[in-house]
Amino acid sequence: MNDDVRNIVLGVVAAGVSASLGWLTRTYLWKRRLRRKQTFFGLPDHSECLLVVNRDAGAEGAVHRFDVFALLELSSLIKDCGSHAQIVQHDMTQQGFGERTEFCLGGPYSNRRMAAHLASLLPGVSMNVDTEPGPDRGSFTIGSERYRVEGGVAEYVILARVTAGQGGRPVFLFCGQRAITNQAATRYLARNHEKLARKHGNGSFCLLLKVVNSLAYGPDVVEVVADVTRAALAPAPPARTSHRAAG
Repeated sequence: MNDDVRNIVLGVVAAGVSASLGWLTRTYLWKRRLRRKQTFFGLPDHSECLLVVNRDAGAEGAVHRFDVFALLELSSLIKDCGSHAQIVQHDMTQQGFGERTEFCLGGPYSNRRMAAHLASLLPGVSMNVDTEPGPDRGSFTIGSERYRVEGGVAEYVILARVTAGQGGRPVFLFCGQRAITNQAATRYLARNHEKLARKHGNGSFCLLLKVVNSLAYGPDVVEVVADVTRAALAPAPPARTSHRAAG
């Protein structure tokens, strides 16, 4: 074997080794990112989770089209984790939480399970569910702050990850003032889950998001108003009871 042939062979071998090392490195990094994603969402390989949906106010058993879009966003995340989802309507879900990851979508006015989750998991958050028109209709109260909806201009949504119950699987809540804000919250989670995992780890968090000018921008322009985890997890203040002296 002369020098030229030897150099060619060594070059081919070196290229092969370099390509193999690069492939192994990319595979390792991809698997590590996948494991982190699975851990954050509580979705190991071949696991099952629940997608709990609300109902469209205008039709029995129907789901608003923006909530359908939100379900598609979540389904993509679930599929990427190698897991399977079961879609259940809010009034057909009579089970606890923690055994399977749950994604719960919609406000308490159209989702009974969301109402139960707010009361038990986020007692510091309340939402006005009055059916009569008024300035506070649909508003959030978090601690001492109130956030009113301005239709199409400034609308708010709660995005929360709460770990509770047996098994420790998380419950993700997307509780918005309008259906389009639910989609905005799921899209925000899909785009920012790595950043959220780095900041919050596998613990609970509750963010208040604002959807800006949805009439023009749809669900794409979202601002983080505040991390309201501490206020949301705090017990709700006791109701005041008036006492009248006996006559």
